Amino acid sequence: MKKSLLFLLVFVSFFANAQRWTVEKANAWYAKQPQFVGANFIPSTAINELEMWQEDTFDAITIDKELGWAEGLGMNIMRVFLHNIPYDTDKEGFISRINQFLAIADKHHIKIMFVLFDSCWNDNPKAGKQMEPVIGKHNSGWARCPGTKMLFDSRTWGSLEAYTKGIISTFANDKRVVVWDLFNEPSNSGYNDAVMPLLKKSFEWARAAKPSQPITSGWWTDHPMSNEFMFDNSDIITFHNYKDAQNLESQIKDLQSRFKRPLICTEYMARKHKSTFETCLPVFAKYKVGAINWGLVKGKTNTIYAWDEPMPNGGEPALWFHDIFRPDGSIYKQSETDAIKAVTKK
Repeated sequence: MKKSLLFLLVFVSFFANAQRWTVEKANAWYAKQPQFVGANFIPSTAINELEMWQEDTFDAITIDKELGWAEGLGMNIMRVFLHNIPYDTDKEGFISRINQFLAIADKHHIKIMFVLFDSCWNDNPKAGKQMEPVIGKHNSGWARCPGTKMLFDSRTWGSLEAYTKGIISTFANDKRVVVWDLFNEPSNSGYNDAVMPLLKKSFEWARAAKPSQPITSGWWTDHPMSNEFMFDNSDIITFHNYKDAQNLESQIKDLQSRFKRPLICTEYMARKHKSTFETCLPVFAKYKVGAINWGLVKGKTNTIYAWDEPMPNGGEPALWFHDIFRPDGSIYKQSETDAIKAVTKK
């Protein structure tokens, strides 16, 4: 009888720990957080997640320098993409480099939101030397995680489960990690409904790792099946908005009304589409919504170029699409950094 009762208590405890946060718990957590302002970060010397994290190309010096520039603006959060391949090929080294990265970020008073899976840009990711940037082309070398081949072959998902549980459990109680973003734009690249089995598994595996931090996956487009699942299973609500301030405010009011949970915009700021620091940051601050723009430093990702407007001559566009700094630390536009500092109180 005692053994049965003990088993029941353990089972109930595990089940409770593996459930979505209540609205009350999510809001209590968020009340303790600052106004989040930051960027999606990859060092300017890396073309994609693999080049950022593989041993031969991990660039701690550049990471330290560029996060220092972010600190100078008062930024306090960075969204950073991981990848399953470094975990598969060099687990201990990968975890060591993540620890090194977190130590650098912590030195600069910056919390990290890690992204585990991503449906965007180039398919068939491979370990080893990565391609050189295509001149003038936005994100020409960014790598999907895990890519179509693994996405459609559930027999290979044992390694994805090990990656998800291994990374999250290792850093489940690490104060330097503030949120787990499980899947970036899951239905992108035409995956649509087909991504649902892996998306659901990513949440199942993450819950099993029992992180102390909230988990989420963000709204980005009108794919009802994935949006409904993400909204129903995320501890906090995250979303992307690359439109003007009026559209942004309307979306924030809608999401706050519908879900009553903390909001973080994990991608915004596309100058061509009138999503700018000067106009959007006051809206984020008004509603205490986290603001994470795309791009910190002009580099190998070529994100100063627009998604749909390559410049084969490699010239600098008159209007940068993303990014704030040049590789030498000079800024693209003074009024933008003034707007950032106005919100961060730097």
